[in-house]
Amino acid sequence: MILQAHLHSLCLLMLYLATGYGQEGKFSGPLKPMTFSIYEGQEPSQIIFQFKANPPAVTFELTGETDNIFMIEREGLLYCTRALDRETRSTHNLQVAALDANGIIVEGPVPITIEVKDINDNRPMFLQSKYEGSVRQNSRPGKPFLYVNATDLDDPATPNGQLYYQIVIQLPMINNVMYFQINNKTGAISLTREGSQELNPAKNPSYNLVISVKDMGGQSENSFSDTTSVDIIVTENIWKAPKPVEMVENSTDPHPIKITQVRWNDPGARYSLVDKEKLPRFPFSIDQEGDIYVTQPLDREEKDAYVFYAVAKDEYGKPLSYPLEIHVKVKDINDNPPTCPSPVTVFEVQENERLGNSIGTLTAHDRDEENTANSFLNYRIVEQTPKLPMDGLFLIQTYAGMLQLAKQSLKKQDTPQYNLTIEVSDKDFKTLCFVQINIIDINDQIPIFEKSDYGNLTLAEDTNVGSTILTIQATDADEPFTGSSKILYHIKKGDSEGRLGVDTDPHTNTGYVIIKKPLDFETAAVSNIVFKAENPEPLVFGVTYNASSFAKFTLIVTDVNEAPQFSQHVFQAKVSEDVAIGTKVGNVTAKDPEGLDISYSLRGDARGWLKIDHVTGEIFSVAPLDREAGSPYRVQVVATEVGGSSLSSVSEFHLILMDVNDNPPRLAKDYTGLFFCHPLSAPGSLIFEATDDDQHLFRGPHFTFSLGSGSLQNDWEVSKINGTHARLSTRHTDFEEREYVVLIRINDGGRPPLEGIVSLPVTFCSCVEGSCFRPAGRQTGIPTVGMAVGILLTTLLVIGIILAVVFIRIKKDKGKDNVESAQASEVKPLRS
Repeated sequence: MILQAHLHSLCLLMLYLATGYGQEGKFSGPLKPMTFSIYEGQEPSQIIFQFKANPPAVTFELTGETDNIFMIEREGLLYCTRALDRETRSTHNLQVAALDANGIIVEGPVPITIEVKDINDNRPMFLQSKYEGSVRQNSRPGKPFLYVNATDLDDPATPNGQLYYQIVIQLPMINNVMYFQINNKTGAISLTREGSQELNPAKNPSYNLVISVKDMGGQSENSFSDTTSVDIIVTENIWKAPKPVEMVENSTDPHPIKITQVRWNDPGARYSLVDKEKLPRFPFSIDQEGDIYVTQPLDREEKDAYVFYAVAKDEYGKPLSYPLEIHVKVKDINDNPPTCPSPVTVFEVQENERLGNSIGTLTAHDRDEENTANSFLNYRIVEQTPKLPMDGLFLIQTYAGMLQLAKQSLKKQDTPQYNLTIEVSDKDFKTLCFVQINIIDINDQIPIFEKSDYGNLTLAEDTNVGSTILTIQATDADEPFTGSSKILYHIKKGDSEGRLGVDTDPHTNTGYVIIKKPLDFETAAVSNIVFKAENPEPLVFGVTYNASSFAKFTLIVTDVNEAPQFSQHVFQAKVSEDVAIGTKVGNVTAKDPEGLDISYSLRGDARGWLKIDHVTGEIFSVAPLDREAGSPYRVQVVATEVGGSSLSSVSEFHLILMDVNDNPPRLAKDYTGLFFCHPLSAPGSLIFEATDDDQHLFRGPHFTFSLGSGSLQNDWEVSKINGTHARLSTRHTDFEEREYVVLIRINDGGRPPLEGIVSLPVTFCSCVEGSCFRPAGRQTGIPTVGMAVGILLTTLLVIGIILAVVFIRIKKDKGKDNVESAQASEVKPLRS
């Protein structure tokens, strides 16, 4: 045994040396607290560390959670005798002490911690080989209704113990659509959006799912897995709209009154009502059991039906499903009496009305529900005033309310008016309505003109429209101010153009003949006008209009010389701006009412572009046209009658010029003052814009840009930014401090294409605070300093001379005044 022990120690020592554990500091060292990490499942006899003894220590002792796995040799070599298992013990807490020759502890014990590191050596296992659950149809997508759970003995903090759930099979699979989904991390099973919509227990009451679980987060081909079966029963959704509710209006029962209910599929739902109509008074409520109440009496006449929604939410306030539509119909009771259409209903009846003819219909109203016994009305005449020539002259249809003449025709001279009291009733209420019947005269008299011929009337053709030219009069013997006596005048002959009209005075039946359209000598010099006088009411049977209702007069229109008339107020033509000189660009037409010849001329041809044929009115170009100078080009055309009074009229001629590409591109503005600060530290650039005067489409111009000379290419380059802008850039920094003139070629790409070469002056100069600094030098026209001093001295000398002359002149004038004053005092007479 001793020999075997020595051999074992020798083998470990050789292994220790062979594996490099003898290296001082890394795999060996003094006795001190240490922590080692070792993967589970490794080969046995694995050397962990070599502790070095310090005299007087000669041997080591190991205690603690060795589990007969960890050993230490006398020389201090710590090793394990078999493979570790993290799932059995993940941490071994050991103590190592150094002993002397007598077995007495001289150092330690010190703690030694062995951490067992995990390897993926355990497969995940479902807690159940089969799961069962149920789900309501139309449940909210994503809300879990069942959980599957698996465990893995490996370290959950490492991928070895991280589980990944997945639905492998769904049976039945309808249209290749998954109705179920699983949370890959938690194993929570819920419906997909399609499942929420399509699950129907009547079609498929159950489903089977095969669910797999993998470790390594499902990301490794070497991961372990397990499967389980899930049977799911689909139950009917009880979240359904209740049947429509009927409520009797004006209920006297204590409120609130339960009228219906809704229930969510699971307990704990929170219910509320939503009034989509935004009523000022919403008379419904719901409790947290899902019972719906009406909170106050309803009035059908105020509102006969209500539509609102019931909503179920979870504890977080999220809707559990779609809202349910609740319908409440308010049932009618007979709580409204009939009402009359007006305080007094007035009818008219002609005095020759036949028996049985309708006089009118009394239509009463009832606010109760239509087409029910509550609103079914009966009519009855309870009194007739006066009872002349007898009572019972009228009858009324019991249910329709139509009044009829019952016994004899009426005469206005007997009684011009009757008053009826009519009782209108439903099954519970009665109302009295009042009807007034006026007897009106029958239209048995025709209008008669006071004279049949109003003679001749002569008018100039330029008489103003609206002028009253004649007064006519007819009379009617029927009752005044009724439709039987009112007279309307109509022109029956002689005015096919509708130039005349007749207005009637409603009080006197006088007719006023007025001019409605201009008179025209050339088309109607003489017109024989015939009037007819009629009533708006039809004549009674057997009476007809005769010659007494007709009258005439002769209208004679005299000629007035009128100016020519153009066929249009504005004439318009369109031509290209590059048409050849002499091209016809348009024409105008005018006509003289008297048939005279017309001569045409132009007025306002400021650019001298046009001429007109004096006879035909054709207009021609006589000079090059230019759209950019003005389009449309507007001139006036004058038409003058030849002979007569030489009257004329004016019309407009507008010539629209269509653009052609005839303007080369140019710079959009003056680009003087462009500069770069000298010397350049890096290549620089400037942006410029081009334009031309031609018309462009909505896209705008599309210019291309290039250098105007090949000699510039070593120093400059041009790049296009867009259709109108380009960038001029320097190719290097080695420029002199002076001005450079850069030629730019701009092409417009038109049809035909035109191009222009423009100059961009660019100055390289010293800069002060970002501005170009140019020393002032002598320029033409500016005097030198010496010249400026001479000019200043000369100016001062002239001013001095002028001041001296003024001073001397003032002094001389003052002496002269003194002499004159003295002479005047000598001859002044004395006063006594």
